[in-house]
Formats: sequence, structure tokens, C-alpha cells
Amino acid sequence: MTEEAVTAHSLTPVLRVLRSCLHLMVAALLGLAAVRAVADHRPHTPAVLATAVVLFALYVAGPRLPRLRSSTGAAALWLTAVGLVWLVLLALTPDGVWLAFPLFFVQLHLLPLRWALPVVAATTVGAVAGFGWHTHTLSVGTVLGPALGAAVAVAVVLGYQALYRESEQRRRLIEELTAARSELATAEHAAGVLAERERLAREIHDTLAQGLSSIQLLLRAAERALPERPGTALGHVRQARTAAVDNLAEARRFVRALSPPDLETGSLPAALERLCATTERTSGLTVHCQVSGAPTALPTPHEVALLRIAQSALANTVQHAAAGRVELTLSYMDTEVALDVVDDGTGFIPAQVPAPGSAAAFGTGFGLAAMRARARALQGTLAVESAPGEGTAIAVTLPCPAAPARPEAAL
Repeated sequence: MTEEAVTAHSLTPVLRVLRSCLHLMVAALLGLAAVRAVADHRPHTPAVLATAVVLFALYVAGPRLPRLRSSTGAAALWLTAVGLVWLVLLALTPDGVWLAFPLFFVQLHLLPLRWALPVVAATTVGAVAGFGWHTHTLSVGTVLGPALGAAVAVAVVLGYQALYRESEQRRRLIEELTAARSELATAEHAAGVLAERERLAREIHDTLAQGLSSIQLLLRAAERALPERPGTALGHVRQARTAAVDNLAEARRFVRALSPPDLETGSLPAALERLCATTERTSGLTVHCQVSGAPTALPTPHEVALLRIAQSALANTVQHAAAGRVELTLSYMDTEVALDVVDDGTGFIPAQVPAPGSAAAFGTGFGLAAMRARARALQGTLAVESAPGEGTAIAVTLPCPAAPARPEAAL
């Protein structure tokens, strides 16, 4: 059965109207044949009326048969019965020839094309022969009339089938595009959620985690100083309170994705110098900060990344390196800016640092991963050189965006 017959239950409104018009045409032509038989007082008028009624009843019953739309065999049997009754009507009255035209459409609609074309040709031959038998002549018009009707029906049905296939292809393409758009939106949402989680994780590690670690060290030092040195213990407690206030401000700022306060009140070199001084004061390490090259204005994301990397590197040194001295160097070059943090601590084997999230990395390993992620997000690189007993060197390099041209330079 044709694709149209299988999907007859889901025809578009236009196709429903066309099908209704076809049914009305069959009813009108049968009525015309009956009226003319009565009006002309033809000898076979009762037989014409009876045959017309039988043909109309058979035609009406066809669409109501469930198997007619799903079985090619059932459609062929129904069309055979309709065709035989039509031939009887054609034998009784020449007006039966007009029913050949709607029969063409029904045959092309219900049968596969390889079967429909021979059936349409046979119906055309029957119409020509029946009309010629009644008129006792076979003219060019007698032959061309049914033949042209059959050709028009075939062209219309083939054109509709081509349009139907094209519309189905477009419908499937639209469904695929809609599904792809939905998947893309889901992937973008998941990527956005993941990026925000990574941002919060980096900020928490570089601010709150490091601040809580400093507070813990200060309170432990105050605990050791009590009760023999209450003044020293009070100093540590005050430093811990200051660190808690600063980290509370940091937490509020990174939740709102704001710049660190050190960068809002000064330049990146000044923020690094304050960071080194604070680290030296709270940890007892000797931390030296120096700037190489002529400082230039950097985009805020570059300054934030360098400051956070410096905070994380110094925190790792305080917590894990058992170092006595740290050198922090910020270097401004023509097309790059570099930050180096070098300590004289115990060192480690970088290749043996467990990946974040693994069982072996519980409480460790995220600092280096966060620093690499910050550098990678700005198309930069981060290198770690270390060995047991030889200290650790962390070097991050970020490309500097081209400075905008001055107005007078463009003249």
C-alpha cells in the first residue's frame, strides 16, 4: 500500500478537503447518471438506478473498512468489486464513463504505484471501449478524453507524493534540529554549571580554605603560647580574627564574582607585596617579593588569576614545604607576564601528586589543578619543577593582550 494510504488517518486539512471533494464527485456523477436515465426514459432505467445505488453503497462502505487502509490485498478486492459494478453501469449507460476520472485517483491512492498504473490503464481502456460501444464510433476525442483524464490523475498523484516525501523530510529535519537544539541547550547548561562549580571550587580553595588554614595555625600558636606568654597569644588571636574578617569579605566577593579587595584598592605588584608581607607575618617564613620589568596595566582576569595563583602557591609552601625562604617574582615582558614562586623546602615528585577527586588525593592535590585551570583559562601555561630535598619552583606565564592604539598614533 502507498505511503499516503498508510497515513490516511493523519491527513492534513487540505488533503481531507480534497478527499471529501472526491467523494462528492463520485456521488454527483452517480446522481447525474441516474437523473439522465430517468429523464431520457432509457430502456434500462431501473437497472441503471439499481446499479448506481449498489455502486454508491459499495463506494461508501470502502472507507469504513479498517483493513482497507492497512492491507493492499483488501484494497485490491474492494477496488475489483467497485470496478466490476462500474463496468456494469458503463454497459447500461454511457454516462458511466465519467466515473472513470475519480476512480483513477482512488486506484492511485490505495495501490502501490507498480500496481496502480496497470489498473489505471485498464480502467482507461474500459472507459474508451464502453463509450465507443454506446456511440458505435471510436473517434480521437473518445480515446483522448479518458486518456488525458488518466494522465492528469497520474501527474497529480505523483506530484503530491513527491511533495509529501519532501515535507516528510523537512519534518524529520526539523525534529532533528529541535532535538539537537535541546541537547545543545542541555550541554551548555551542564557546561555552565560545571564552570561555575570549578570557579567556586578555585575561589574557596584559594581564599576560604587558605584563610581557615591560616586561622588554624594562628590559633594553634596562641594555644602553645598560653599561659606563659599571654601577650603573644593575644597577638595571634587578633591576627586570626583579622584573617577571619578578610576571608568573610572574600567569600562575599567571590559569590558575587567580584574582584579581590587587594586589586580594587591598588595594583597587582602592590597586592603581591601585601600578600608576601602577610604570609611572612603569619607563618614566620622569609618571603621576598620583587618585580621585574616595567609594570603595565593588565586585564582584571589576568590580575585575579596571578594573585590567586600566588596565594595558592604560598599557602602550599606554608602547609607542606617546611621551607625557610620563598622568592616571588613578577616579570613584565613585551608580550607576556610571568609569575615565579620558588621555595627551599623539602620538595616532592610532581608526577606522583594524585589527581583531585581520587581516594589518594583526599585533602590534597587540588591546589596545583586549580592553578593550572586558571592559567589554561587565559591561554597561559603553568610549570612545576621540584624534587625531594631540592625545593619547588612554580612558574606561570600568561599572554598579554595587545594594548589599544592611542588616538594620536592613528593619525
